[in-house]
Amino acid sequence: MPKLGMEPLRRKALIDATISAIGERGSLDVTMSEIAGRAGVSSALAHHYFGAKDELLQATMRHILSELNADARAALQQAGNAKERVLAIIAVNFSDKQFQPEIIAAWLAFYVEAQKAPALRRLLRVYARRLHSNLMSGLSGLMARNEAGHVAEAIAALIDGLYIRRALKDGTPNAASAVALVEDYLETKLLQHKKPS
Repeated sequence: MPKLGMEPLRRKALIDATISAIGERGSLDVTMSEIAGRAGVSSALAHHYFGAKDELLQATMRHILSELNADARAALQQAGNAKERVLAIIAVNFSDKQFQPEIIAAWLAFYVEAQKAPALRRLLRVYARRLHSNLMSGLSGLMARNEAGHVAEAIAALIDGLYIRRALKDGTPNAASAVALVEDYLETKLLQHKKPS
């Protein structure tokens, strides 16, 4: 009989192994057997917890989104004014925890797979709405709402684009240069669009 509390640990190990396998392979072309081996469990146990590989991939994407969302909420709680809220969201997306090779590779693989997998597409839509909402929580205090919406969309596109570019390059991701580029765009827009008094 399994020990109480082992299921959450094994599920987490399988999700971590999925991220690692995708990061190494650079695609979702990994098997349940390979993932199970990395997690130190049997393939049968992996199927028991998640069913098919698609369900494990969805659980992995939900885990990545959940971690990002928790980090964003914590950062927003620490932020003071409206500009700090926007800067906090930018920083979270390029934090050491988020902007690492395995996570970057997973995001790129999920974007590609979402073109044909409706469940992953829905999860990416949740991510996009959350990112937009988090950015708007600061931007709407800095400029007119319609302009804030355009700037939020552009910042989100920059974040996603920098992840894609990083996934296609070798070497360690340079978070500082990514943050600087997005912040430079933000400063330019803030100068152009002051919120009317």
